[in-house]
Amino acid sequence: MRVLLVGSGGREHALAWALAQSDNCAALYCAPGNAGIESCAECVDIAFDDVEALRDFAKDNQIDLVVIGPEAPLVKGLADLLQAENIKAFGPSAAAAQLEGSKGFMKDLCAKYDIPTAGYGRFSSLDEATEFIKQQAPRVVVKADGLAAGKGVIIAESHEEAIAAAEDMLSGNSFGEAGAEIVIEEFLDGEELSYFALADGKTMMPFTSAQDHKRAFDGDKGPNTGGMGAYSPAHMMTPELEEKILKRLIEPTMAAMAAEGCPFTGVLFAGIMVVDNEPLLIEYNARFGDPECQVMMARLQSDLLQILDAAAQGSLADLNEPVRFGEDPAMCVVMAANGYPASYEKNTVIKGVENTLDVEDLTVFHAGTARSASGDLVNVGGRVLGVTASGKDLHEARGKCYRAIDIIEWPDGFCRSDIGWRALKAAEEAG
Repeated sequence: MRVLLVGSGGREHALAWALAQSDNCAALYCAPGNAGIESCAECVDIAFDDVEALRDFAKDNQIDLVVIGPEAPLVKGLADLLQAENIKAFGPSAAAAQLEGSKGFMKDLCAKYDIPTAGYGRFSSLDEATEFIKQQAPRVVVKADGLAAGKGVIIAESHEEAIAAAEDMLSGNSFGEAGAEIVIEEFLDGEELSYFALADGKTMMPFTSAQDHKRAFDGDKGPNTGGMGAYSPAHMMTPELEEKILKRLIEPTMAAMAAEGCPFTGVLFAGIMVVDNEPLLIEYNARFGDPECQVMMARLQSDLLQILDAAAQGSLADLNEPVRFGEDPAMCVVMAANGYPASYEKNTVIKGVENTLDVEDLTVFHAGTARSASGDLVNVGGRVLGVTASGKDLHEARGKCYRAIDIIEWPDGFCRSDIGWRALKAAEEAG
């Protein structure tokens, strides 16, 4: 098969790495790719959200399958454009991508179909939002309705903070058009996990779980980011909890989307809060997470291309076996540019990545990287490297990640030193 992968982040490097291992992959292109993806795919100079140019490239190069990584081209309708040309696409239609593209759409769907989630209100008026906030407990969650690169969520500790966040979003100051409407939710006090399932419009296939670390600094302090690290599987995941997630959240959502006339194809990524061992839906994303994708690909033993192709052509039910993952857990620690998620310097030189090859079962996935005119590896984004390793337990995987980070020479970058802390603490308490 000839495959086009869309995107340029750590998620896409992990997907390219896994797709390239398939015996069925005859050619792999990535648009636009990055300095790491160049090692396993031919990079194409097309922006990931230039949906018409991506369609034309797929037509001109006889692409058999397009794997759409980021959310923006999904919401802009890339899958629809490809389908009109009879080119298979792994990813939802623009209508189905509303699950991620509009927080309000997702919450209304949950309310209509009795899918357990936090109480909420939708607002485009600051006065109405303020009145609603005053009626809630002091801690509430304020979300931009549209896409905000994983950063459009404010956990407010007081009514005053929530009102200020609502005003900032609705004014367009913080997230532009994405904040023209906001969702205000009750705060759920529990532990968060990510759960992934694959869908082909009618059939759902369970994938696996992970736990992300959104805050910038150790101890879950600092601003929300796109993700500073992850591990898989989530430590609290049990067969009983997974069954609840599938029966109460994923399967009803699949049925609801079909009933609404926009059946879902692609990755259904559920952000879940577990409260007293009961799963409540926080949000849906319509693609693999980043950095969750990196740890899932490190554990994956099945042929990714075969699975994604089956989903794209509506034949998941014909696969002979469920998705297989290795028993060993995996961890990813993100190295980000100093200052991220606020302003940061670009084109700072990174050295020593090649020296991490000696660390067993470790891969450094690239996100915001490029090559300078002199050939140096430099950062062109905020999240830059995803140092990913597997081990017989999470403690061993963690040791490999931080050993590699010590080898990498990048004084202009930083990382959290406590990725996986909840799982490691739980393991220690369990003896």
